[in-house]
Amino acid sequence: MKILGLDSSGIVASVAIVEDDTLLAEYTVNYKKTHSQTLLPMLDELVKMTELDMETIDAIAVAVGPGSFTGLRIGSATAKGLGLALKKPLIAVPTVDALAFNLYDASGLICPIMDARRNQVYTGIYKFENHELVTEREQWADAATELIRILNEMGQSVTFLGDGVPVFKELLEQELKVPYSFAPAHVNKQRAAAVAALGMKYYKEGKIQEAAIHSPQYLRVSQAERERAQRDESIQPVGEDCPVRSMDRLEKTGGTV
Repeated sequence: MKILGLDSSGIVASVAIVEDDTLLAEYTVNYKKTHSQTLLPMLDELVKMTELDMETIDAIAVAVGPGSFTGLRIGSATAKGLGLALKKPLIAVPTVDALAFNLYDASGLICPIMDARRNQVYTGIYKFENHELVTEREQWADAATELIRILNEMGQSVTFLGDGVPVFKELLEQELKVPYSFAPAHVNKQRAAAVAALGMKYYKEGKIQEAAIHSPQYLRVSQAERERAQRDESIQPVGEDCPVRSMDRLEKTGGTV
């Protein structure tokens, strides 16, 4: 079985090809350029270096979110385009799950943290039991202080990884009451190899989808959507001719603008 993995959910862009228990190739970049400039050229380079016939892949695994809104859209659009062109299924791999899978068979809790801005993190809590990744708490978005509270209550040692570590490291060191450690450089960020390997497991479990119906999972609305909602809330209806009320009437009657 051959799985193509894509991850552009954060500051890292990564592409990998996994065949059964072998990582054939992986190309990962964590340096300045936008994913729209890097992802497809990286994939093209992997195809050339491995002499890969794209028709031979069984599925495309993609980090589905949470993460950067732009990065997720680029990754999903790339995966969808390839899936439709090659007539291959997609495997939606939660970003935080794939991050945790980097630390295969680690002891204690595994806690990936991605910087979600505004003092918040995208995170989840995991552990390995009998060589299987077990989800203690599914990925969610929350204040970093709330995550620390939850981990202190759980009372177990924990290993952190993800781009949120340098942002919140000082806070973690100050507030954690449990033993903790930080993953080393080679496994502390997104890797398409983990997406592909976990995707292969999901594929065998039947967790696939048609490319046409795939979409990212954001966990929370974007800043643009929040600002638009705030602008809408600031509009106070003052009469029957108010634009808000006029729109309400059109929606209720099935009208169009």
